[in-house]
This record gives sequence, structure tokens and C-alpha cells, in this order.
Amino acid sequence: MPEYRRILLAGAVVQVVVDGDELVAGDGRRVRTEDATHLPPVVPTKVIAVHLNHRSRVDEFQIDLTDTPTYFHKPTSALNAHKGAIVRPEGCKWLNYEGEVAIVIGKTARNISPARAGEYIAGYTVANDYGLHDFRDTDAGSMLRVKGSDTLCPLGPGLVTDWDFHGKRLRTYVNGEVVQDGSTDEMTWDMHYLVADIARTITLFPGDVLLSGTPAGSRPVRPGDVVEVEVEGLGRLVNHVVTGPTAVRTDVGAQPTESEEVLSTALGGDWEFRGIRAPRR
Repeated sequence: MPEYRRILLAGAVVQVVVDGDELVAGDGRRVRTEDATHLPPVVPTKVIAVHLNHRSRVDEFQIDLTDTPTYFHKPTSALNAHKGAIVRPEGCKWLNYEGEVAIVIGKTARNISPARAGEYIAGYTVANDYGLHDFRDTDAGSMLRVKGSDTLCPLGPGLVTDWDFHGKRLRTYVNGEVVQDGSTDEMTWDMHYLVADIARTITLFPGDVLLSGTPAGSRPVRPGDVVEVEVEGLGRLVNHVVTGPTAVRTDVGAQPTESEEVLSTALGGDWEFRGIRAPRR
């Protein structure tokens, strides 16, 4: 399966192909993978993410899944890359990882059937759909700041073509310990369904990204933590968490909160009151 990456090489943005432990540019230049400065493997016009898809995640929250998927948008300013720093703003506490598979569109898609959706997919990459749940109370509907704040959408390390998404294992590690362990087979709606569903009313352009959902086990991380997402056949996306250089301004807008909604989402199955409240639909 060919794997393509985007890196900085001699100050220029270059697409390279993975060849063992090296990356090869079109003009033959080579660089060791470990020495490369990675960029997101694609340049999307938009990033769209499904809310809940993996059955283990639904079970963890003790809720009923909707009949059809729901989505939110992550602005392209949230894009980050392999080995990039994930910024938790000063004054915030509830930054969660969510290891996922990212679908990358290969050609313009509009009003297509699930049976034809595969023809419009260029390939797949690894994603970590970070969530800054401190803003969940104010942005619960849009998820704009929760999921769209700067640096919270790392993709990579590369774009893999001809990858069969069936039966693939997905694992997330924090400081070397497994914290999420799921499979694409537990997805309620597969990759083709998600693409066709969105493309009914939203035109998808080459490079656009759809995040396909995370399994159970999302929990908060803090500055100094190293988070890795590994997907069978797609590779391992590595990032580290840092504290932002400035605090969230207090003279404008909603401030970070620690409500029941924030804690229950951030702590997942570890929340001490899980199951006491009536399940929400």
C-alpha cells in the first residue's frame, strides 16, 4: 500500500513517498523518516467529524445511539501534524484524546450512493480528535472551541491508499500505556456510509477529511504527556501536550467550566456518577 507524506525539505513543502525508513521526494532526494519535519498529509478545505460511531463508546456513556449519524466541524486552523505539539490553553484542564481513522476525499463528491463512495476516497490517515471539554457547556451544540481550537486536529503521519478499512485495530497510548483499544468493525456506520451521508448536501472536495469516530477510553491528558494513535496498516501518529503561552482571555466570551456535563464527558466511564442519572438520548 503506497504511503504519501508532506514534509518540509530544505525549507519547501514537498510530497514524499515512504521507502522503508526513508522518505523519497520526486527528484530523488531522501531523508530519514525520524529526521523529517512532518506536515499534515493533506490540505483540506474542511474537516468534518462524526459524534458517536464506535459501539464501545456508546456503551461507555450508557446512552442510546441515534438512528443516523450526527456531525460537527473542525476548522482547518486546528490542523496539526505527526510530532506536533498539542496546546492545552493555560487555565484549561479537560483536554481529551480521541484516536480515530480519517477518511481523505480523492475527487469531488456530491449526491453519491454508499455503494459508489469508495470511488471518491483517496485513502486514509490516522487522526486524534482532541477535545477541550472546558468549553463544552457553552459550545455543546457546535463543538467549535471544544474540538476546533488551534492544534487539536493532528493528522498523519501519511496518506495510505488502497487500505481496506475492515477489521483493523485502533489503539491509543499515553506515555506508552494502552488507553484505547478498538476495531473498525465496531463502527455502526462504515467509511462509505459516512462519505455518502455528508455528500448528500455538502460537496466534498479533494483533500477534505472526515473523522470516523473513536472507541471507548477517551480521557484527559496534561502537558508533558506523549499521546500516540496507532491504526493497523496506517501507522502511528505521535504528539505531545504542552501548555499554551497565554491564558484564555477573561475580558471577553465564556470561560472554562467544570460542570457535571464537562466532567461526565471528560472522564467517561471513570466518572463517579456514571449510570446514576437517567441515560440521555
